[in-house]
Parts: sequence; C-alpha cells; structure tokens
Amino acid sequence: MKKGMFILIALLLVMSQVLGACAPAAAPVAEEAAQPAAAEEAASAEEAAPEPTAVPEPVDIELWALASVTEAGPPPDDWLGFQRIHDELNINLTVELIPPKGDGETKLNAAAAANDLPDVFMIVSTTNDRDNLKNYYELGLIAPVEDMLDMMPQRKVTHLDDYQVLQDLTTFDGHLYALPNPPSITNREGLVVRQDWLDNLGLEVPTTPAELIAVAEAFTYDDPDGNGKDDTYGYGAFIEGQGVGRRFNPIFGAYGVVDLWNFVDADKGDFGLNIHDPEFYKAMEVMVELQAKGLVDPDWPTLTKDEFRARWKQGRNGIMWEDFAALTNKSNYTPFDDNFPEASWTPCAALVGPGGENVYGLNEANFSIYAVSQKAADAGKKEAIAALFEWFATDGYYLTGFGEEGVNFNLDADGYINLDGIDPDLAFNSPAMQPPTQLRGTAFYNSLAEISARYPNYETNTGRSMTPIKSYLKFYQSQQWIEGFAKKLIPPPANAADFYRYYDEAILQFALGQKELTPESWQEFLDGLASIGGTEFEATAKQTLQDAGMIP
Repeated sequence: MKKGMFILIALLLVMSQVLGACAPAAAPVAEEAAQPAAAEEAASAEEAAPEPTAVPEPVDIELWALASVTEAGPPPDDWLGFQRIHDELNINLTVELIPPKGDGETKLNAAAAANDLPDVFMIVSTTNDRDNLKNYYELGLIAPVEDMLDMMPQRKVTHLDDYQVLQDLTTFDGHLYALPNPPSITNREGLVVRQDWLDNLGLEVPTTPAELIAVAEAFTYDDPDGNGKDDTYGYGAFIEGQGVGRRFNPIFGAYGVVDLWNFVDADKGDFGLNIHDPEFYKAMEVMVELQAKGLVDPDWPTLTKDEFRARWKQGRNGIMWEDFAALTNKSNYTPFDDNFPEASWTPCAALVGPGGENVYGLNEANFSIYAVSQKAADAGKKEAIAALFEWFATDGYYLTGFGEEGVNFNLDADGYINLDGIDPDLAFNSPAMQPPTQLRGTAFYNSLAEISARYPNYETNTGRSMTPIKSYLKFYQSQQWIEGFAKKLIPPPANAADFYRYYDEAILQFALGQKELTPESWQEFLDGLASIGGTEFEATAKQTLQDAGMIP
C-alpha cells in the first residue's frame, strides 16, 4: 500500500513536470514579440531624422573699382561692410582700387592680356568706355549679364530702368554685357534771371528769344540795380563747348539746335551737324542781335569760368545759364548774398522759338559701367555677384555711402541726410570716413539722400529759405532735354585740331560781328568746313551711331 502510494505520487510529480514543460510560457513570448517592434520603431526613427545641413563655402568675389576719392585709400580691412557681406551674403569680398584714366586702362588691359580679369570690374578708358567694353566682348573675356537683372530687382529699378540708353550702349548682338551705373547728376544747368531787377523795372520772366532780348536790353541800359551807374549787362557768359558754347543754350534751344550735333531729330534719320539745319542760322541771327546791341558782357569770349562766376556775384549780369550748385550751394551763394541780400535768382523755363521748339539742352553726363568676367561666370559666380550688387542698392546702401546711422550721419523722416549732433571727426564727409565710403559710387544713384547730403537747404542773410534741389535742380530737370549719351561714341576727325579751330573761330566771328552774317558768308563757311573733312566727319559719326544701333 505504502509502496503503491509512493509510486502513484511519483508518477503524478513526473506528469506535472512534463505538462508544465509543454504549457506556453506567457512572459517570455511577450518579451520576444516586443523586441522586433522596438527594433522596427528605432529603424523608422533613424530613417526620419534629417541629415545635418552642410554649410556652403563662402564665395570669393574680387571687385575692381575706381576710387570715389583718389587721394584716399581703399576700404580698410575692418570695414563693417566686409563682415556684413560675409554674414548676410556668404561672400568673401576683396576690393582693389583702379587708377583713373590711362593708368587704370593699362592695368585692366594687362589683366585682360593675361586672362586674369577680376570677377567684376569697372571699365576705365581714356577715350570712351564702350570701346574698351567692346574689345573685351570680342575677345570673349566678359559674360552677358541680362540674366542677372531679375536677381537684383531693386537695383534694376534704381540703377537701370531710367537709363535705357545706357543699356543700349552696353549691348552687343542682342545681349547686355555690362551693368551701367547711373551718371552723375544730369541736366543740372539752366537759365536764371535776377528777380529783383525784373521787379525794379516792372518786367516779367522772358519766355521767347524776343522777350529775352527785351529784358536783356532793359537790364543793360535802364539801371536795374538803381545805383545810378552804367555797370550792368543783360546777359553773362563764357565759352564752354564748341562754337559759342552751351551758355547760350537758351537761344539755340529755342530753335532746336543745341550742341554741335543734331540729336533732336536723330530718331527721324536726320542726324548730322547742326550747322546744316536752317534753324541754326536763325539762332545765329539772335546771337548777332544780342552782341550788336551790347547786351552781353563784352569780355565773355575770354572769361574763364571762375571770372564769369565772380562777375555775377558782383552784380554785373542779370541773365545767365548756370549750374544749380555753382549758383545756390551755400559756399557759392554767400558772396552774392553778402553783396545783395535782397536779391534773388528765378529759374526760367526753356524759351519757345518761332517754330515752337523749346529744347533746354543736351544730356551728355558721364556714367560708369561694370563688367563680369567670363571666368567668373564659368565658376558659377554670377548669382553671388548679383546678390552683392543688390546689397549695395538695398541693405548696404547707407553703410556703403555714408557709414553707420547715428555715428556718421543722421537720416530725417523726409529722407534728407544731416549731421546734427554728429562728431565732425566721424561725419561721413570727414577725411577719416573717405576710405570706408570708397565704394559709394557702386551704390549711389542720385537719390534724395545723396543729393541732400551735398546740397542741403539753408537760410540766406535775410532769413529766406534757399532750397537748391527743390527750387533749382528739379526745375531744370523738368525741362525738355535731348538724350546725348551716344555723343561719346563719335570718334574725333583725323584732323581734329584743325577742324574744331576752323569751326569755333568762324562761329565766334559771326557772333561777334567780326564777320557779317549773310546767306552767302554762311555758305562760304559751310563749304570751307567741308573742304577740311567736315563731310567725312559727319558721315563717319552717323555710321558709328548706326552701327551701335543708336540711330536708324
């Protein structure tokens, strides 16, 4: 019994162990199931994690430019602009200043000969910049840049859109090969008359050549300043330009024949020397009348610019053609103001001639252009160069042109620059600030800030407000000017000295009455000019402009 019971118990124990071994083990199975899920989640998380972003290497850009102030050095190594350009554009900029004129042209040509032009550079020439640009284009050394314009939308507006003719001048075979910089202040000269003299004599501002002669006659003979002396002349001038010069633009403009060349009708295919236009002869008749009546300062043919300006400041002339800054800038106006505190000059609109012409003058201001080397384009640098030039026109504009606001200049709510409270040694126009602002020519485009910095408003001795920009420059610029940038393309005649001497002497002799102006004497002059190459010069000039696509 005991033995049987023992055997039964033993069998039960063995069976329980066997059954236990065969039953499912819950915990270990659950753990094994969790391991593949965790591994799968980890793998998924690893796949979702972004790759570390590689910081692109800075683009090295080498810029060659003319100095804004030739006697000052380049931007110093610690110029804030270099750091900002690096931080904001990821560009390492290096700047080299090019010597002006011949030395600069030699430097560029040497680099071109070695195929080592910088990434972007200003064209420098002793003749005209377009010729040098064309040479680099024909040698395949520069890249087309029209695709860069959309990369710098603000600069396109400020520096290019108003100057289509400059784009035309830098276009070859339908492609733009340079980024033109706007010219210095254009159309800055104009006709002015002494308002106090008009008031004293009960006269009005002249609007036609005939009225100009009438006012000039009264100013010469009717004692307009009331001092009881015969010491005034109606018109003041000096020779600046060909023939009698542009100081007589009011007269020639009334007949549509300002300057040596006829750009007024150039778009109609009538380009040529103005002397062949019958209206030029009529304008000469007015010149002869002015001179014959003694209405022009008799010394005008020999006066220098400084002598001319000394005379109007001394109250000698009542009508003149003058640069707005030479007339109204405080340092220039003060001597006149001290002598005649109650006097003032009124700007006059273009005189209207018998045929309705009212041209003010020829717009032929200087401008600069930047080219991009083909080597830089091949290296993929055009986008970085466009970003740099856009920066000069936008975020870097004030820093490049004037320095740091509050340290080197102030900017008021109207956009005018002033130096109120600025340390004179730190002012943007101080000697110390010339190197840091050497690249301002790359940024500037004749904005209000730029012009107001140079020609601020002020009060005269009597407390009258003098506003050079608003009252004079803007008025002059509102008149009808003829586009004349293409004039720079015209090569001089082979016998330039003889040609211009013959032309200038003959025109002056007619104007002064030393040679009688008649249809016969005028034709004799035209024949003489043709005999010394005038016809060939005219034909060459026309062909040059036609080849450049500037005239039909």
